[in-house]
Amino acid sequence: MKELTKVHFTNLDKILYPDLEITKAQVVEYYIRIAPRMLSFLKNRTLVRTRYPDGIDKEGFYEKDSPKGSPEWVKTFTKFSETSQKDTDYVICNDVDTLLWLANLAALELHIPLSKIPKTNAPDLLLFDLDPELPAGINEAVQTTFILKELLDGLGLKSYVKNSGKKGLHIIIPLIPQYSFDETKNFVHRIGEKLASKHGFIVSERKQTNIPGKVLIDYPQNSERSTMIAPYSLRATREATVSTPLEWTELTNLNPFNYNIFNLPKRETDPWKHLFDEPQKLPKID
Repeated sequence: MKELTKVHFTNLDKILYPDLEITKAQVVEYYIRIAPRMLSFLKNRTLVRTRYPDGIDKEGFYEKDSPKGSPEWVKTFTKFSETSQKDTDYVICNDVDTLLWLANLAALELHIPLSKIPKTNAPDLLLFDLDPELPAGINEAVQTTFILKELLDGLGLKSYVKNSGKKGLHIIIPLIPQYSFDETKNFVHRIGEKLASKHGFIVSERKQTNIPGKVLIDYPQNSERSTMIAPYSLRATREATVSTPLEWTELTNLNPFNYNIFNLPKRETDPWKHLFDEPQKLPKID
């Protein structure tokens, strides 16, 4: 690996997923193999990472700033944060070397915003984040996706689906970047309200997050400061699951644990291959 990349790897035998004894070397190998599919979703986006240098059984940390000692060849983008009232130097991952450098840092989870540089205030992705609360689970989330897809189809919008790698599902609509985050957030909120008014197990307000048996459509995730787990990113779960773009037909009998570090590189289908080819406009809704 050292001959093929700029990255100086360290502690490759470190166990990062203890239950399955998955090493850092295996994480690096995964990101090498998945890079051709993954990089288009990371390109020109300000990455936020969740790092687990001592493994997922130990406390990890959320990282926005480029870490001290980053190589000169790692690209960054400086953005002022209204929340913290300071500049943040975000890592930009446009190439395999940077992706492998992140893997070497045990950045297991890579989170992306819904907009690209330089138009960071103009989303090119719209997100329906479906979050079931026990005893609701993946089956209720899947049911919600089909209800939502039917409504979006009726509005003339082509949508794409992926699992979150945990309990939820994400439905994505690629956009022409001409809208504000307030506009996309309001659109998702309005859709959520429409579905909640017709289906008792769907809710659309953050205050309803912890209601047992409900599926929340988390519309505030459509904001400039929010992120979603990147397509093909690993998750810090016991099973080393992956947030995986899916065919709609794969939602039948969906088991998120079936999409993991071991089988994703062997996966032949590429459901989001053309996601960015046809950005869409948002229709007006009643």
